[in-house]
Amino acid sequence: MRTLHELPRFQDRWSYLYLEMGRLDVTSLGLTFHQGEKVTPVPIDQLAVVMLGPGSTVTHAAVASLSRNNCLLAWTGQDGVRMYSASTGGTHSSRRLIRQAQLVSSEESRLAVAWRMYRFRFNESVPGVVSLESIRGMEGLRVRKAYADAARTYGVEWKGRRYDQGNWDTADPINRALSSANACLYGVCHSAILSAGYSPGLGFVHTGKMLSFVYDIADLYKTETTIPVAFRATAEGGKELERTVRMQCRTAFYDFKLMERIIPDIAEVLGVGNDDGESPDDLEGRIVTLALGTENWRIPWEPEQQSEGHIVGDIGQGRQGNRLGAPDMVR
Repeated sequence: MRTLHELPRFQDRWSYLYLEMGRLDVTSLGLTFHQGEKVTPVPIDQLAVVMLGPGSTVTHAAVASLSRNNCLLAWTGQDGVRMYSASTGGTHSSRRLIRQAQLVSSEESRLAVAWRMYRFRFNESVPGVVSLESIRGMEGLRVRKAYADAARTYGVEWKGRRYDQGNWDTADPINRALSSANACLYGVCHSAILSAGYSPGLGFVHTGKMLSFVYDIADLYKTETTIPVAFRATAEGGKELERTVRMQCRTAFYDFKLMERIIPDIAEVLGVGNDDGESPDDLEGRIVTLALGTENWRIPWEPEQQSEGHIVGDIGQGRQGNRLGAPDMVR
């Protein structure tokens, strides 16, 4: 039995695991995935996101175990594209959510965050008089240029970003690759947002969607991660394009140190500095309960006494700097 102090922080975890055509359950081995006679242990305390694709089922015990270990569970379409539903995050604190709501509710502060997101993404200053619509237009031009540049670099024919979620097979390979890569990135960003206590629906550049803030944060990294991965995988060819993209995304996210960057980057673009009042080391990866004495936003947190998380097989700890292989059933 381990305490919540021993659970790894969000930045120390693997990015995601995609499962389909099987049953996710808890056995004497811990969390396991069953495919016919094959039973594979799942390293629950090392994952940020578990994506369940078609043909997969999950037991109540498995969901409870994922929740205790602060691992996001997402129900997705085939190959991880399109998310239908997801679980909640691992913090009971609403402090960051309240601050996010304050920023998005003011036209002035919302625009300031949108400016910071643009500067963060393209390393280019935005004049103070620029409107949100102008920022979106400038962003669109830069993204189209990034697509064109990647197409030339990898020798892939590019006709524009076109795809139909309801008719996946009609899209050309590069658009399928981009959608698959972005789905992986969305899952990781969604998990980080929930883990830190933000709302995925309160976006600044994107609005009107339940995942608007997920899209905002994911856009910060696309030109350096998913776009080159998608074009490179398409150029390489192969019959299992979506699977290749997912595997290359995992490597790209690791090399980019995405897991350790997301939460500090969110604080930077929101303009909240070091996010004082709650140590990230005390928050990420553990469940907290509200205590008395919350004056001046200095909220003391008291971790719960014990967790029923499971140590699975001989899986290594996967701390920062140690690369781990993924289980065989990862597609």
